[in-house]
Amino acid sequence: MNSINVLIVEDESIVAMEIESFVSNKLGYNVIDICSNANDALRVLEENPTDIILMDICIKGEMDGVELSEAILKRYPKTQIVFLTAHMDDYNVERAVKLDPVAYLSKPFNREELRVVMKIAIQRMHKKNTYKTHNPNHLILDEEYCFNEKTRTLFCCDEPIHLTKKEGDLLYLLLQNRNKVIDNYTIEQCLWPDKAVTPNTLRTLVRRLREKLKHKFIQTIPSQGYSLTLPNNRRVG
Repeated sequence: MNSINVLIVEDESIVAMEIESFVSNKLGYNVIDICSNANDALRVLEENPTDIILMDICIKGEMDGVELSEAILKRYPKTQIVFLTAHMDDYNVERAVKLDPVAYLSKPFNREELRVVMKIAIQRMHKKNTYKTHNPNHLILDEEYCFNEKTRTLFCCDEPIHLTKKEGDLLYLLLQNRNKVIDNYTIEQCLWPDKAVTPNTLRTLVRRLREKLKHKFIQTIPSQGYSLTLPNNRRVG
């Protein structure tokens, strides 16, 4: 068994038990408790050393998951936070990004994504979050992220992040036109050349990709399209 201690903060009991079963039985980490509110979570943290917290943003009580995470990091700055959310609106994104979480996982969560995120959290705990693989096909996005343009694979802390084909195609397109505005029509024609799509289809795809990039890099240009800002990009090797 792994000595990593995990706290689950989730007020949907069925979801919480599913996460506990996977994290404990399949991944081998020690789940110290499940809490549905901030008060219980803070009490558990006072009594138990905790490495990683799987934090639902919408929880019961006076504090939501972002407020609770902020309070936790002030007391326990080395704790790694993984946000669980059904949807991230702009207000919550702006608050959550400031806390530099390990990742955002959409509910219902993907088990493979959770496995990878836990490995990334452990690397961050040991300050091993600097990209280090030497590959001429890799474009470094920042100290955590890089992208293999040949295979269209995204990596975070050397761990591959699952992208759907459309997510990979969109990221590749944005990177090929980095620091430029790409209009919605051009994106739609590149990604869906044989069929018409609704504006919501593109927005949903961008939202999913943003979550996997921890809401870094991609900017919305109102009434125009999107831009991926990457001022210090460089290749490895």
